[in-house]
Amino acid sequence: MSLIELNNISHYFDKPDGQPLHVIEQVNFKMENGEIVALLGQSGSGKSTLLRILAGLIAPRQGTVMYQSQPVYGPVQGIAMVFQSFALMPWLTVLQNVELGLEAQKIPAAIRRERALKAIDKIGMDGFESAYPKELSGGMRQRVGFARALVTEPQLLLMDEPFSALDVLTAESLRNDLMELWHAQDTQMKGILFVTHNIEEAILMADRVLVFGSNPGCIKGELKINLPQPRNSQDPKVLTLIDDVYKMMTSQRLGTIKAHVRIQTKVGFDYRLPDVGIAELIGLLEAVEELQQKGPVDLPLLADYIRLNIDDLFPVLEALSLLQLAHVSEGDIAMTAEGQEFLNADITNKKILFAKLLLAHIPLAEHIHSVLQAAHGEKVSEKEFEQELEAYFTEDEAKRVLATMIDWGRYAEIFAYDYNSGLMSLEDVN
Repeated sequence: MSLIELNNISHYFDKPDGQPLHVIEQVNFKMENGEIVALLGQSGSGKSTLLRILAGLIAPRQGTVMYQSQPVYGPVQGIAMVFQSFALMPWLTVLQNVELGLEAQKIPAAIRRERALKAIDKIGMDGFESAYPKELSGGMRQRVGFARALVTEPQLLLMDEPFSALDVLTAESLRNDLMELWHAQDTQMKGILFVTHNIEEAILMADRVLVFGSNPGCIKGELKINLPQPRNSQDPKVLTLIDDVYKMMTSQRLGTIKAHVRIQTKVGFDYRLPDVGIAELIGLLEAVEELQQKGPVDLPLLADYIRLNIDDLFPVLEALSLLQLAHVSEGDIAMTAEGQEFLNADITNKKILFAKLLLAHIPLAEHIHSVLQAAHGEKVSEKEFEQELEAYFTEDEAKRVLATMIDWGRYAEIFAYDYNSGLMSLEDVN
């Protein structure tokens, strides 16, 4: 009997125009007793939504969730969740926060207190029972979050990027303590499923890594890890696995972009442009130039060199690939001739080259430029372009995509934009 099983899970949200925005599509997997599974992917890929479906907090639009062979229709006793944002009640003490889950189960006060005190001690917060969240550091608040989840004696612990809001040393300490608890078998836990965008974290903790794609979210690959615990981040076997995940993620995420670029020359009008600034593009190209010798640069090496996680690194890689400033595949990045020319150019020629690439490879840029040309000197409101994008995205996402496009277009000087009025034009564009 599997601990939990997902069958054909799909989910979407209704956009203002009544059309569905698909965030998860056809997700299937089983989790067995005794497993730690990492769900790895970029922010916005639907990982957190999937976790909430698993917890019974959201009902999927399609498919079924089975917990110990029983369908999940809402929150289930035996499944607990730890959140990224700690989610503590600021007006309650540590002890009262930890007791909350038991109170919801109508556990008698005396038993609640006894179990809460044991959970607090187990997670290393003994002595802080009467403290309020505002008195605690981020790491200590997350420990309270763990205690609140563990006090319900769950068999399945779900964690939504529980270490991402913490500094590196605090996160490492809390991860080690959690793994020590798991291996000591001092809890009722039979499985841990956690969401992360940190590749190293996934390799160090998990028995199995599920690589999550996006637009819509789906499982793109799986990696089983047979290394004994505890694991060392500098172990050559661990480094090899990290490299394998980079290859898997770039071949799935960026390989499709590369295919679009080569075959169709440009991606579609409805492409969700990455939220990346010009300085980031130039900065990454400079880092690649510093590292490359006679061939492509290994992405784990690049990530370590510039100290970026995948949430920060992959959007920049995606933008470079879209604009053909670099080719990314199989876990490596290589600057193109255009990328080298762009990097070596002075400020004026950088803008000229960027404008050519933008108009050649980004249909939204070409569309805006054409509309402004047809306006014969008249200004066009950004709202017109936002409304067009809302046919493909949510209102907020349409604004974000257009904001990225405006940032790129102004740098390239293919159009002008007035922030106060929201008007766009070819005015003052050379």
